[in-house]
This record gives sequence, structure tokens and C-alpha cells, in this order.
Amino acid sequence: MSQLSDSVCDAFANEYRARAAELHQWVDPLTDEQFWRNPFTHGNSVGHLVLHLTGNLSYYIGARIADSGYIRNRDLEFTETREPTKTEVLRKFDDIIASVIATIDKQSESDWGAAYTAERDTTSKNRFDVVLRCASHLYHHIGQIIYLARELQKS
Repeated sequence: MSQLSDSVCDAFANEYRARAAELHQWVDPLTDEQFWRNPFTHGNSVGHLVLHLTGNLSYYIGARIADSGYIRNRDLEFTETREPTKTEVLRKFDDIIASVIATIDKQSESDWGAAYTAERDTTSKNRFDVVLRCASHLYHHIGQIIYLARELQKS
């Protein structure tokens, strides 16, 4: 592998590790009830956002790059009423983060430029694009989770 490819893999893997640690920093102190409660009349609960992040990474990187066979039900990520335990949801999130990092570590210089297509993604042209977009998406929703966690911890 080239030095540039090694640097890209390391930077992406470190970013995903850091974002997962940040998510845990804010989510771990929440009770199961807080995890699923939305303190506002709009938006989503922390639980639904974690389901969404897990689904997003499982599809765009897991299914489309790692060929995991994952079938996404995006709507359910926001409407799940079963409310699995916080522990179960976080385990699945941690599993996909580990899978994303393993997938990143396997990319060669030519893999980063490999053509990429996926449903609901009209802008990513290659694997580098989608791994970057997914990292940005993760960062965006962790910001929402931080905001929700702060509000939930007030009560």
C-alpha cells in the first residue's frame, strides 16, 4: 500500500474511532428511558438517531463496499416503536463502527477510487467520497445527540 493510502486509512479509522468515543461519552450516562425520549416536540430521540447512524453505515459502507448483505429499512430507523435496550442498540453501533474500520483498513490505493453507487446517494462517485460523506454524516448527528443529551440530563 502507498504512503498516501496508508495515511488516508489511518485518518479515516481514527475519525470513526473518535466519533464513536464521543457518541458514547454523551449516550452512556443516559437511562434507557432517556435514550428513547425526545425532549422536544420535533426531531428524534437519541435512540432513533443511533439506529439511523447504524443503518446508514451498515448500508453505505457495510453493504455497498464490504458486501455484507445488509438490507436497510431507513424509515424504521426513525419510527421504531419496539425500543430495544440502549445496550443492544449501542452494541450494534459499535459492531458497525468496527466493521467500517476493518473495511477502511482493507482499502488499497486503487480501491479508494473505485466507482461507487447506492440508493439515495447521487453525489458519491467513489469509495473515498462515501467514506468521507459517512464520517461527516456521523459528525452531524453526534452534534444533535450532544444537544439532546444535554437537555435530557437537565431533567
